[in-house]
Amino acid sequence: MRAQSSATAPASVAVPAARARPAAESSQVSPRGVLQAALGVTAFSLTFPATAWGLEGFGPWSLVAVRSVLAALIAGACLLALRVPLPARRHWPGLSVVAAGVVLGFPMLTTLALETSTTAHAAVVVGLLPVTTALCSALRVGSRPSRAFWAAALAGAAVVIAFTVTQSGGALSSADAYLFGALLVCAAGYTEGGRLARVMPGWHVIGWALVLCLPLTIPAATVALSYEPVQLTAHSVTGLLWVAVGSQFLGLVVWYRGMAAIGIPKASQLQLAQPLLTLVWSVLLLGEQLTPAAPLAAAAVLVCIAVAQRARA
Repeated sequence: MRAQSSATAPASVAVPAARARPAAESSQVSPRGVLQAALGVTAFSLTFPATAWGLEGFGPWSLVAVRSVLAALIAGACLLALRVPLPARRHWPGLSVVAAGVVLGFPMLTTLALETSTTAHAAVVVGLLPVTTALCSALRVGSRPSRAFWAAALAGAAVVIAFTVTQSGGALSSADAYLFGALLVCAAGYTEGGRLARVMPGWHVIGWALVLCLPLTIPAATVALSYEPVQLTAHSVTGLLWVAVGSQFLGLVVWYRGMAAIGIPKASQLQLAQPLLTLVWSVLLLGEQLTPAAPLAAAAVLVCIAVAQRARA
């Protein structure tokens, strides 16, 4: 990781949309940006199964607090080793939104949901996340996706929702309130992080957001560990390490870089594949069963992603 990266966009990105279009939102899609966003989605697809493993040995509050502390220590060490200067004062409000939504809100709400929900049902929130992120982007940074883009996004979301709800038996659980809350705060964090990744390297965005949370996460981890019993097993430790290093830090690094390169709306559509990837990992790691509808749903989602990527945003 370097202080200078492809996530840093030219100064023209600050020009209002009426005068100039940001390069990341043009019709030209960067293959490298697509790859980076796809790597982020792959890392995120393992989050729910890894969280389920972590919950085998940690309480929900301990798991979230410890994962945030571990990720922040790694990020802080990288920032310190590379002598990265503090962000400008004008960027701290945006970093606070990233911290509240991505570092604290989404992990906490989804972990609480997974105490009573299966990973298949929890994947519903991920199916809705691309549309919600694109909507937040339109409201926050002024992006205006085309009608074809919205049609593909809504169609893909409908496929994912129908598939994941069918997999979970078609019944809504008490965890839905946590899941929809997680959806909203994560979309806000992704949008703000994608905006900041145009003016600073993507790994700086998540790195400083994680460090910003340390005054909260260290005391929270200390208190939670003193009240919640801990059982260290291969599954629980592996799950903790993945959600801390893979999901909370490295996944977000490549995800924000990808969003900066290809634009928030188009990057968000790659997440339409995330619930299906999560279900695959759930079969392999948790022993859950998939129906024959899985290949059909996967093919439909991939078509929607291809249409969304080609639509002019």
